Amino acid sequence: MNSIISLNDISYSYDKKPVLQHVNFELPKGAFVGLLGPNGGGKTTLIKIILGMARPDQGTVTLFNKPINEFKDWNKIGFVSQKSNSFNKGFPATVYEVVSTGLTSKVGYFKFFKQKDKEKILSAIDAVGMSEYTNQNIGNLSGGQQQRIFIARALVSEPELIILDEPTVGIDSENVQRFYELLHDLNKHNGITLLLVTHDTGTMTKYATDIVCLNRTLHFHGKPEEYARLTEKEMSKLYGHPVNIVSHDH
Repeated sequence: MNSIISLNDISYSYDKKPVLQHVNFELPKGAFVGLLGPNGGGKTTLIKIILGMARPDQGTVTLFNKPINEFKDWNKIGFVSQKSNSFNKGFPATVYEVVSTGLTSKVGYFKFFKQKDKEKILSAIDAVGMSEYTNQNIGNLSGGQQQRIFIARALVSEPELIILDEPTVGIDSENVQRFYELLHDLNKHNGITLLLVTHDTGTMTKYATDIVCLNRTLHFHGKPEEYARLTEKEMSKLYGHPVNIVSHDH
């Protein structure tokens, strides 16, 4: 298996309380993986460990076939977090300027962009369908539009993997659907591997290539159709509490 991420026997505790226990996980190149699980199940902690923001108590992390302590090419990984702090109307940055910050690690701060860098910025904005908003203030955009810009900011460094931590929080249902369609297109047509943390089980079974369910330890890792066949009893066991399965086909 050509794995971009490999986690081997990962355990992590916070204030002596177990957060993750013996997690083993492989993320193959080209996959679109939905990471599901209850609040407090360790999803965000796992992402922090993958990004090198937290160190596990035990176990190993391998990124692009290199131990994480030897991995240097972080431009291969884009990250989109929860949009917990929306840009206000007065935030003084255009869409172009926000997306350009995704290149600062390559170009450096306080340096002028070359023509090829400007083309990358415009190409990333176009890839998320937001070219007509290039010179608009990002604070004037809707939540769904802003998240598209955050995707463009991650895309501009031409990553092979994008990790998204509950990026649809606070976005209305219509724009959530468009957002997932964008991710599906980036995965299928641009070949970008995606790892998406979400609570939206219905949507994930439609778009993801693989589903992972985490509640301190890995309870399920399989195809969407296998996940969709789980009974309410099996789902309740995964989540640690009663779960009602709701159809999102409409």
